[in-house]
Amino acid sequence: MAAVSADVRNQIVNTVRDFVRREVEPIAQRYDNEDIYPQELIEPMREMGLFGITIPEEYGGLGLDHTTFAVIFEELSRGWMSVSGIIGTHHVLAHVLTNAGTDGQKARFLPRLASGELRGGLALTEPDAGSDVQNIKTSASRDGEEYVISGAKMFITNAEHGNVFAALARTDPDAQPRHRGMSCFVVEKPNPGLRVGQHLDKLGYRGLDSSELIFEDCRVGAENLVGEVEGQGFRHVMAALEGGRINVAARAVGVATAAFDAAIRYAQRRETFGKPIAQHQAIQIKLANMATKIQAARLLTYDAAAKKDAGERVDLEVGMAKLFASEVCGEVAMEAMRIHGGYGYIKDFDVERYYRDAPLMIIGEGTNEIQQLLIARRLLERYAV
Repeated sequence: MAAVSADVRNQIVNTVRDFVRREVEPIAQRYDNEDIYPQELIEPMREMGLFGITIPEEYGGLGLDHTTFAVIFEELSRGWMSVSGIIGTHHVLAHVLTNAGTDGQKARFLPRLASGELRGGLALTEPDAGSDVQNIKTSASRDGEEYVISGAKMFITNAEHGNVFAALARTDPDAQPRHRGMSCFVVEKPNPGLRVGQHLDKLGYRGLDSSELIFEDCRVGAENLVGEVEGQGFRHVMAALEGGRINVAARAVGVATAAFDAAIRYAQRRETFGKPIAQHQAIQIKLANMATKIQAARLLTYDAAAKKDAGERVDLEVGMAKLFASEVCGEVAMEAMRIHGGYGYIKDFDVERYYRDAPLMIIGEGTNEIQQLLIARRLLERYAV
C-alpha cells in the first residue's frame, strides 16, 4: 500500500466531495426518512473505485493508504453517513483476504471486490454475542471437501444488498482459549443454506440494510476457509477491525463536521434580542469547543491511520481514535441541535439526522465501553512496572 501525495489525496477528496454534493446530499433526507436503499449511487461509486480503496493495484484496486481511506469516509459521512456503510464492512472483508487469504483466494475474490461486482459484509455479531466475540455459537464442521455452517448472525450491514461475507464460525468447540477454535469463511450469495432474516428498523443509519443472516446447513468449499487453516479466524477478523475502527472514527468526524457546519451557519442567520445568536457569548463558547474537539478527533484518526500504514501495531491508537471521535460526534450533534433550538428537533433540518446517526459510531465496531477496556489493557502493557 503506497503513500499518497498531498496533491493526489486532494484530487481524490475533491472528486468524492463533488459526488457527495451532486448525488448524495439531494437525496439524503428523503431516503433516510423513508429508509430507501440508494441503489443509484452504486454505479458512480464503482466508477470512482470506492469499492477498492485499499485493495492492492495488482488486484484492480486503488491501493491507497489508510489516511486517504479515512478522508474518503469523512467526506461521504458529511453528506450522509449511511453511504459510507455501503463500503465499510466491504473493506473489512477485503482486508481479511488481502492480509490472510491464500494466493488463490486473493485472485478469486479481490478483483471482483475492487470492481464492486462483489459487495461485501462481515457476519460477526450474533444475538448473544456482540462485544464478546468469543461467545459466538455459529459452528462450521468439515464434511469431506466442504464445511457446513449453521447459526444466526445479527445487525449485519449489507445483508440484503451485499453478496459476499466474511463469516466467523466455531470449528473447534473445545479449544482453549476459545478464540483459537474460530475460523473465518468467505460465503457468497446465492447459497441455498444462507438466507436473510428480519430487516431491522433502526433509529439512524437508515437507507442502509442491517438485517439478520441465517446459516442453515450452509455449505461452502474448503477452499473458502480463509488462509485454508482452521483456528485463525478470530485473529484475521480482529486485525481487519483495526481498519474498521479507523473508518468509524472518520465517519464520526464527518458527521460532527456536518453538524458543526450547520450550526455555525444557522447561528449567523438566526436573530434573538436584536442580533444574530452567533454574537451571544454562550453560543460562541459552544462553537469554539465544537470546532476544537472535531479537529482533535480528526488528528487522532489521521495519526492512527498513518501508524497503520507504517506497519505499526495500532490497536491502542485506533481504539483511542474511535472512542474519542465517536463521543465528540455525539456531543457535537447534541450541541448543534441545541443551537438550532426547536428547529433542530424537526425533520426539516439535517441536524435531526446527525443526532440520530451519531450513536452508531459509539456502539459500532465494539462499544466505547469495550474500547476503554482495550485501551487500558494496552496502556498497562506499555507502562508495566
